[in-house]
Amino acid sequence: MGFKARTQPTSKKFMFLSVGFEKPTPELMAAWQAWFAAIADRTLDQGGLWGGGHQFDKNGDSPLPLRGDSLTGYLIFTADNIEEAKGIVAQCPIIMSNQVYEIMSH
Repeated sequence: MGFKARTQPTSKKFMFLSVGFEKPTPELMAAWQAWFAAIADRTLDQGGLWGGGHQFDKNGDSPLPLRGDSLTGYLIFTADNIEEAKGIVAQCPIIMSNQVYEIMSH
């Protein structure tokens, strides 16, 4: 997939948030699995958000049902900079909408 191999850990972490979901075809699922395999050495944590959540604000707690614009997954991974992180996320074959953020280290 064109990602350079990780020979030593980088100090920058990024969070990739996936938004929306469509049931994948078997071909798309295979491409998604290949993408995850290609970035396995960069992956620190990942998970899916399957089900409604809750939003807390000054008005209290309100449910967030699973909809087409819901967050549906996350991936925490390493990259040298935001440009490299964007390139990695751009090649994800299955997500309807992608967001990527640098995680600040303390």
